[in-house]
Amino acid sequence: MERLLETATRIFAELGYDATPTQLIADAAGTSTTGLLERFGSKSQLYREVMHRADQAEQQAIETAMASFTHDRQGILMLADAYLDFYVAHPLYLALWMHRWLGDAADVPNMEELYTQPLSAMVTDALTGLVPDDVDAPFLVWTGVWCVYGFLSGGLVHPGTRRPQRQNALGSADPEAVESFRAHLHTLLDRMLAPRGAPPAPPSA
Repeated sequence: MERLLETATRIFAELGYDATPTQLIADAAGTSTTGLLERFGSKSQLYREVMHRADQAEQQAIETAMASFTHDRQGILMLADAYLDFYVAHPLYLALWMHRWLGDAADVPNMEELYTQPLSAMVTDALTGLVPDDVDAPFLVWTGVWCVYGFLSGGLVHPGTRRPQRQNALGSADPEAVESFRAHLHTLLDRMLAPRGAPPAPPSA
């Protein structure tokens, strides 16, 4: 079962659910379509298992970070770092969600309600009292999500610079690029967390 799930994760991440025949997963995992369906019942159920595993891994990472959360600016930056580091380490999981954002697996609904909403609500609740009145807390959380996904899937494309760039959506991230992006993400969050008219926060260590 583990081999099937790992194979399905990789292929769904590379091709998307809609473009992946069950036969392709079975062949790549060294089994038959009949054997695959006996274990999971259907392609959609296999996909649900893949997404469940992805969510469990992300949830564990965020809950571990939440256990050390301090109710201040540094705590928020620590949560942002944990989120970024998780997806740097798990590019296949990021690709699975990117496919869904593009309308993939529309006939397998409720993944967002089951997995995305509870985690985003947990992080948003943790920001209570830390966000200025003119900043919407859910949008602040999702601004971090959008930035991380955008950087890790597209990198920095800017002519005339020598800045490090992300390699590709399913490959390993350039550590120098990740650290440059991390510093930018910290600055972005600092600006959004500062009360209107307040001086900028000092750079994070």
